[in-house]
Amino acid sequence: MTSSPLITVAELAAALGSDRPPVLLDIRWALGGPPGADEYAKGHLPGAHYLDLDHELADPPGPAGRHPLPDPERLATALRRAGVGADRPVVAYDAGPALSAARAWWLLRWAGHPEVRVLDGGLAAWQAAGHPLTTDTPAAGEGDFKVDPGHLPTVDAAGAATLARTGLLLDARAGERYRGETEPVDPRAGHIPGAASAPTTENLAADGRFLPASALTARFAALGVTDPARTAVYCGSGVTAAHQVLALEVAGHPGVALYPGSWSEWSANPANPAATGA
Repeated sequence: MTSSPLITVAELAAALGSDRPPVLLDIRWALGGPPGADEYAKGHLPGAHYLDLDHELADPPGPAGRHPLPDPERLATALRRAGVGADRPVVAYDAGPALSAARAWWLLRWAGHPEVRVLDGGLAAWQAAGHPLTTDTPAAGEGDFKVDPGHLPTVDAAGAATLARTGLLLDARAGERYRGETEPVDPRAGHIPGAASAPTTENLAADGRFLPASALTARFAALGVTDPARTAVYCGSGVTAAHQVLALEVAGHPGVALYPGSWSEWSANPANPAATGA
């Protein structure tokens, strides 16, 4: 297991020239577009395989939310096509802030891969350092990775509600969505009663890289994180919450649970209460 879930541009460039280069996964995605595949086609890190977050890293939307965890075989098929094997490191990246790359990191860790990292600063940092992009698409890989779900903890709606009362439940969405001032996507506005507002964007510096570990440690201490086993994170659909889990690991709090259905599942059930305000 690597010491940090993050890898710098310099570290990645060196690793790509080593005798054990990582598999590169391009996870560009944005709510409302543009399509990540189109952005990938315009230019990507040499050798990177594109994975579709909506269709390969999630099951179809439904009662379990907008981005339910993928069927293990669906995930395994996508990862093998990208050349992922258990004996080779993996690096995921996106356009910059790792909001979607963290989903791939979390899924691979959940599936049992021992060596997964996220490129800090993503494609933007790679280009800023003067490294090239390519439009060449690599041939389909022949990975042999076997998905073994459950290596990272999750909670369901009932578990999230319990932690909101007895532990700590962090809401990783923007503050205005937490407060219920706006809800652009999901059925109702507001938040899970008892959850604390902890916007994912506050994990990041202005350049899209993660804050230093010491700053993240201070941030989560101020939010009341003391015991990862009694902490969980949710967001709109379980994507940016993975970024929060990653940031918590950087801050020294591994093992925080993710609520995969998140607000998209919670708010779709009229029996679940919604709180508003700060």
